[in-house]
Amino acid sequence: MKKTEVHCPCGAVTIELQGDPVMQFYCHCEDCRSLSGGAYLGLALFPSEAVTTSGETDTWTLRSLARQRCAVCGTHVFAAIPAFGQHAVKSNLLPTGMFKPAFHIHCQRAVLPVVDDLPHYAALPAAFGGTDAQVDW
Repeated sequence: MKKTEVHCPCGAVTIELQGDPVMQFYCHCEDCRSLSGGAYLGLALFPSEAVTTSGETDTWTLRSLARQRCAVCGTHVFAAIPAFGQHAVKSNLLPTGMFKPAFHIHCQRAVLPVVDDLPHYAALPAAFGGTDAQVDW
């Protein structure tokens, strides 16, 4: 099975990923925008059992989702999503070429339209318990 090792910028936290992401996307929600300091955030979902971490992390919650960040440099590295048994790993930590987003979510909250060939869900796709309603930019 494919193994990928990623690190926070200072190297104090290591994340070992088993296999490929089950889903990859851009999120435009307020939490992700605040966290990234940008208009959206790229995320790669892995089954929780496929993610192993070493190094000290702190748990931090801005509004709703508890996220893990490096205790040394403060970089957000992932969020555990227990209801789905998954971990959302920040795409910028992945090796070049590994992040291949399939869609955008929470586009009704977007601060900047992104014009690309991907689906742009107003809230969430049906796979995430949403309606599949899309925005048209």
